[in-house]
Amino acid sequence: MARVLLVWLLLWLPFASHAQGRELPDFTDLAEKQGPTVVNISTTQTRERRASPQVPNLEEDDPLYDFFRRFVPRPPGSGGQGPRDYESRSLGSGFIISADGYVLTNAHVVDAADEITVSLTDKREFKARVIGADKRTDLALIKIDAAGLPAVRMGDPNRLKVGEWVVAIGSPFGFSSTVTAGIVSAKGRSLPQENFVPFIQTDVAINPGNSGGPLFNMRGEVVGINSQIYSRTGGFMGLSFAIPIDVAMEVQGQLRQFGRVSRGRIGVVIQEVSKELAESFGLQKPQGALVNAVEKGGPAEKAGIEAGDIIIKFDGKLVPSSNELPRIVGGTKPGSKASIELWRKGATRELTVTVGELPEDRVASRSDRRGKPPEVAANRFGFVVVDLTAEQKRDLKIGGVMVDEVRSNRRADVRTGDVITAITSRGQTTDVRSTEQFNKLLAQLDSGATLTLHVRRGESNLFVTVKGEAAPPG
Repeated sequence: MARVLLVWLLLWLPFASHAQGRELPDFTDLAEKQGPTVVNISTTQTRERRASPQVPNLEEDDPLYDFFRRFVPRPPGSGGQGPRDYESRSLGSGFIISADGYVLTNAHVVDAADEITVSLTDKREFKARVIGADKRTDLALIKIDAAGLPAVRMGDPNRLKVGEWVVAIGSPFGFSSTVTAGIVSAKGRSLPQENFVPFIQTDVAINPGNSGGPLFNMRGEVVGINSQIYSRTGGFMGLSFAIPIDVAMEVQGQLRQFGRVSRGRIGVVIQEVSKELAESFGLQKPQGALVNAVEKGGPAEKAGIEAGDIIIKFDGKLVPSSNELPRIVGGTKPGSKASIELWRKGATRELTVTVGELPEDRVASRSDRRGKPPEVAANRFGFVVVDLTAEQKRDLKIGGVMVDEVRSNRRADVRTGDVITAITSRGQTTDVRSTEQFNKLLAQLDSGATLTLHVRRGESNLFVTVKGEAAPPG
């Protein structure tokens, strides 16, 4: 019996020692020291209230007047005089990057805000102004008039390892200074329509209100900005995405200096190189970005790039996959010359391209909203289009109409900001020139008809098939 006990102890002791070395980390010191660098951001925005068809304007001697007055509530302050503006409020997070009051957050947190209030952990509140915002990376730099503030320390997201512990501090659902922890699940994630950010994926609990808050490593350094979650319910499901802090600091540097971000472009439409495509093109392995269209008169065409080329290197940087090319090109200074190594007809070639500038994708401002018509009817396919401005036509170098709002028919892949350049129906393609002409073309189609829209989305050209609804949306 003693021999059996001795053997058991010899086997158990190494395991016990190993288990003691794998205790969960202690986050208390990090939360105490870094908590004051995180701020709560609240915004207000004036919106137009639409009249409710359920509350008609009635004379006081009308028999139904008393019924509606007592049982159908009207908007506060309406006084029975129709719709009035009301205030919409939202919450987010941010963090102090300098002692003199510069704060980083997400662009969507301050988008179209009329008033921004920044609250510190010591209960002080400041009105903030937007220095600049970049919609493409969802980053914004705001400023409060204060001095001697606690600022974060920046880390290196390139040193992060998958499985490493990370901590988020923010204001989910308005609960300020909330600390959550998890691990790095993956690095360099690409998300749909997010071409300029190699996201850090974590399983840290992130919820509405955490947006714009910092992601810390265990040394108390900021390595990312919590920006998005993947969810089927609207709440946290274990998939959170943060913008690497090196990307964010590069953007904020331009925002602080110029108020906007300048990015390079070369004017190509690209797609991923699959294993089958690599074999057919004679490449040893799937890599690079396959060019499937070249913008007429753009930098790429002038440099001699053709459809069917595979871009392997840009400005000396390897292009391992197609989603890396927009980041590399976007980070190149417009007007500069860059070398391109590409694969064409079984051999490599080198070209030089003069990089163009990507048109600015601005965050909506209060003046933008005031300049919009109060209400535009949706077409029979469930979305609203507006004419391109002269500036947009010049920057985009295309004609067409822009999708301003999608109200129904959400099964179709039509998105706000899409530029519709042409329509194909019954084998006939028609260029789109104006909203009036576009809506007339739709009106001529049978109810429930299917057509294909030629769409410009960012730098991509694509075809979107939509089907009309049985009746126009109400």
